[in-house]
Amino acid sequence: MEHRRPYPEDPDLAALAGLLADNTRASFCLALLDGRAWTAAELARHAGVAASTATGHLNLLVAGGLLAEQRQGRHRYVRLADAGAAELVENLASMAPRRVVPPRSLSAASRAAALARARTCYDHLAGALGVSITTAMTDRGLLDWEHGLALTAGGADWLAGLGIALPSATRRPPVRSCLDWTERRPHLAGAAGAALCGHAFRSGWITRTGASRAVTVTEAGRSALRDHLGLVPG
Repeated sequence: MEHRRPYPEDPDLAALAGLLADNTRASFCLALLDGRAWTAAELARHAGVAASTATGHLNLLVAGGLLAEQRQGRHRYVRLADAGAAELVENLASMAPRRVVPPRSLSAASRAAALARARTCYDHLAGALGVSITTAMTDRGLLDWEHGLALTAGGADWLAGLGIALPSATRRPPVRSCLDWTERRPHLAGAAGAALCGHAFRSGWITRTGASRAVTVTEAGRSALRDHLGLVPG
């Protein structure tokens, strides 16, 4: 009996693009780049839409695989599905045309400046800080770009010297380039980028700025970045 081969499955790129072809859904995904889980009510307030509207959009994003949900008691939390989803959103944001949106207040302008200066992109560092760290690591021979981004032997030793151990068994690449949407230059992602960001939080080099994904470099962080990478964050 002849076995028929199944029809080949082409990726439905249009369906994926359609998930982000809406300002509300796009704003949800950008907010979730802070790596934390949000409730539907929190995202609704962030986007300025009704709770019922937010729920409908979140259902589409979860069904489409960009978001994952978790229920805790009566509350429903959502987060970006994984690092790949986060990097997709960040890369698309870097390629999107710029919209001039005048800040509605001084505090809004301050928040925008803080995000551009230093922020998290899911689980790694972005903004001017993330790009500066990546550049400094390259200049010191810790990263190599000749055949695509790679962590050098010296880079692995440098991380180990900081007490940072990379996971041994994971499908996630050790390093990955993520195009920064405010700097338009790459910052370090992948397992090494996540491990370095986690170390920075645990060591008190950076702290979160309010409820946003902006971070502030502490005095301990300034000293560490100067000693380890020759950086003087602005």
